Amino acid sequence: MKTNRFWSWIALAFGILYFVLPLLGLLEFSLRMRRGTYSLDAYWVVLTDPGFQATFAYSVVMAIATIIVGVVLVVPTAYWVRLRLPGWRPFIEFITLLPLVIPAIVIVFGYIRLYNTSSILPLTGSAMGTNILLCLGYTTLALPYMYRAVDTGLGAIDIRTMTEAAESLGASRITIMSRIILPNVLVAVLSGAFLTFAIVIGEFTMAALLNRPAFGPFLQLLGANRAYEPAALSVIAFAITWVCMGLIQIVTRFNKSLAATKR
Repeated sequence: MKTNRFWSWIALAFGILYFVLPLLGLLEFSLRMRRGTYSLDAYWVVLTDPGFQATFAYSVVMAIATIIVGVVLVVPTAYWVRLRLPGWRPFIEFITLLPLVIPAIVIVFGYIRLYNTSSILPLTGSAMGTNILLCLGYTTLALPYMYRAVDTGLGAIDIRTMTEAAESLGASRITIMSRIILPNVLVAVLSGAFLTFAIVIGEFTMAALLNRPAFGPFLQLLGANRAYEPAALSVIAFAITWVCMGLIQIVTRFNKSLAATKR
């Protein structure tokens, strides 16, 4: 038992060194913009850059839109599959895993070929259409994470009993979904939402190929022309991801505490 614990600590230490040391080096470099001393000049330059503000705001809006589309698509689908079509679960899970297998560049090239200006639905012919196409692409990329989070949340409750009880009281499908199912899987939905937010903020390929003013392409463009500012921007991007992961943990623990209190 002690030997297993020793090797577990060794593996943990190796993981910390592998992931944390490069980030510490990146952080240290980002503070060296002022010669001979540490400062936050690079962060100040980045945060006051109109390009950063515009691209970050755009990505935040796209992340919120993606979360809304993902919830509207995934929650009813996962609920109906568990309630009425349990035999279809392996097939649905396979479909939701495809974005992990198919590269994002293949997906976006398919979008461009299908929805260019010479097609029946020329979404790439306008800024609004391209934004819609990008939102759908982000929804596809986040689908494996959102679906699994929601499906796990649905598996933790007795949706069949809840549905039958609500139907016996005359509740419609929309009422059941909005007032019974969704509140009971809210923590799972939030977990999927935070993961989706992190994915959208850091995504580069789709936004660049669709020529959208997103945060990922701005980070790449800044890295090609400057030295310290890209390091600061990378630290900020990592911090956003960590905040999302931390919020997932907080929401999950809060839900467990709330469930224990009700018991």
